[in-house]
Amino acid sequence: MSFSQEVCEIDGCRITLRRGGSGGKLLYLHGINGVTGIDPFLEELSREYEVWVPEHPGFGASDEPEWLDNIQDMAFFYLDFLEKFDLRDVTLIGGSLGGWIALELAVRDVSRLRSLTAIGPAGIYAPGLRKGDLFLWNPEERVRNLYLDQTIPDRLLAQPVTPADVDAGVKNLHTTSRLAWEPRMFDPNLHKWLHRVRVPTQIVWGENDKLLPAGYAAEWAKLIPGSRADIVPRCGHMPQSEKPQEFLRLFRDFAKSTRKA
Repeated sequence: MSFSQEVCEIDGCRITLRRGGSGGKLLYLHGINGVTGIDPFLEELSREYEVWVPEHPGFGASDEPEWLDNIQDMAFFYLDFLEKFDLRDVTLIGGSLGGWIALELAVRDVSRLRSLTAIGPAGIYAPGLRKGDLFLWNPEERVRNLYLDQTIPDRLLAQPVTPADVDAGVKNLHTTSRLAWEPRMFDPNLHKWLHRVRVPTQIVWGENDKLLPAGYAAEWAKLIPGSRADIVPRCGHMPQSEKPQEFLRLFRDFAKSTRKA
């Protein structure tokens, strides 16, 4: 299924947007690496949904707006995004940083959402659970520590790197630091308002996540009423990329349960 690419403007910020497929609307919010292409799991989902993949403000080819100071700004941006395109009954999926943005969005307004799936989201603090620190990892460690199966980073690191790739990586890390440097990868106020996520919610986690340990899944599930937590065994921080078929099985089971509701 082919994806189109366009540039759109919201709140004075031009962002890159990829779209593909047909069916109900599915919005995917990416993680710290930006959008380097359409992952196989999104290709497969485009057989069932119309998949929207925006590149966040401050990432990749999108503008880096002056108004972007924190994760809350990003959540409000995506509320405006949903309004601009009049997207309704949206299946929202976010990975890592994108999962955090999705949850910040949901505590503010779920009126345009059908369901929310957050994959290894940052955003809360849990005593006793030791996180990795992507800001202290070198570039190779930032790739390797996202996966349990090291053949994946072996392949990624063997690919030629262009100057444009280097620039995009620096830009992505800079914006991530604007959003998550201090406090490190969490919003100290978010946990107080997660009871407002009044939409079917799924938390998915890789069992061997080195960035955010899998124990966080249960912490999120305790804070979001009626949510479910699914653990992908023998998997790192990105189940949607490392174990796409297992992720899709869990997601489809969850999506089926929301249709029954």
